[in-house]
Amino acid sequence: MTIYIDVPDMNDSKSRVTLADEEFYIRFTYVGRTDTWYFSLYDSENTLILGMIKILPLFPLTEYYTSARLPKGKFGCFTDLAHIGRDDFLNGQAKFGFIPDSDLEGWEPYG
Repeated sequence: MTIYIDVPDMNDSKSRVTLADEEFYIRFTYVGRTDTWYFSLYDSENTLILGMIKILPLFPLTEYYTSARLPKGKFGCFTDLAHIGRDDFLNGQAKFGFIPDSDLEGWEPYG
């Protein structure tokens, strides 16, 4: 089951989340100059695991990252938009989510 993670109406925020039965911190950063959202992931001790990953629509954002410290699953942005702007999470045009590996069995990114 997809776990949807709220993106706060702030240009920079950090929240605690539970993903694949582990605690993490997730940071969302909006850069107005480029109208772009990024996310970073930290472990429960607030140590950076993954930093400033550009949020793209309908793409498995951590597909090519292999750190053993990542939660077992995929992060993604679910939307019909070609670009995610400042208010798109707030107005419901886009959702940020995590899909556990157990729900992805048999899924191929280009299959």
